[in-house]
Amino acid sequence: MHLDVQDLRNFYYRSTLGRAAQASIRGRLLQIWPEAQGQTVVGFGFAVPLLRPYLADARRVIGLMPGPQGVMQWPAGMPNVSVLTEETLWPLDTGRVDRLVVMHGLETSEQPTKLLEECWRVLGPGGKAIFVVPNRAGLWSRSDLTPFGFGRPYTLGQLESQLRTHHFTVEHHAAALFQLPSQRRFWLKAGPLFEKTGRKLPTVLAGGVFLVEVSKRVSPPGGAAVKDKSAAGIRILEGLSNPIPKPA
Repeated sequence: MHLDVQDLRNFYYRSTLGRAAQASIRGRLLQIWPEAQGQTVVGFGFAVPLLRPYLADARRVIGLMPGPQGVMQWPAGMPNVSVLTEETLWPLDTGRVDRLVVMHGLETSEQPTKLLEECWRVLGPGGKAIFVVPNRAGLWSRSDLTPFGFGRPYTLGQLESQLRTHHFTVEHHAAALFQLPSQRRFWLKAGPLFEKTGRKLPTVLAGGVFLVEVSKRVSPPGGAAVKDKSAAGIRILEGLSNPIPKPA
């Protein structure tokens, strides 16, 4: 089930650990997508903490928040772009999204198959998505002090397999949240060192969350290929140099 939007807002905007988590994940996202000039960028779940860097240059930024979670106004001090929506029926035209970020959406969904189908529908040709999910082997998925301790955590293989099943092509993966999910001052101060060190480790062994980038795969039409046969050329004047024998 989805977490309450008030709890998510309090974690990411009113706690030191939440702001550190926001910085870690957003830093990884910007390494993959450093800009979104002239593009339509959409976040689903509670992805708005990651979208602020794109507000200046993107053609449009939209924050979709599922009904069971609730919605809040975002961004603060600017015209609102967040929308309350049905989890599997988004108010977006087919093929209109260039970049999609899903965080606190897939692992908490009770209809992950339909949710992924909706993600695929709204992406346009060449569109890409990044799914941020808790790492099953990480410490963050084992602690209920953070939103990543709720829902279904994934291994990297499980997530990539599920995305391929729903006609996505995996392009890239990364990890974030290498610091401990603790509110203690010592661990918070040591957080930047953990983040710097953790990025040098293999993705599957470290990090509280995975970020998996995918592109929309459009399957070619089915059926066996048929090769057109060229019509035989007309033998004009051919008999002058190579006489054609008469039938017996």
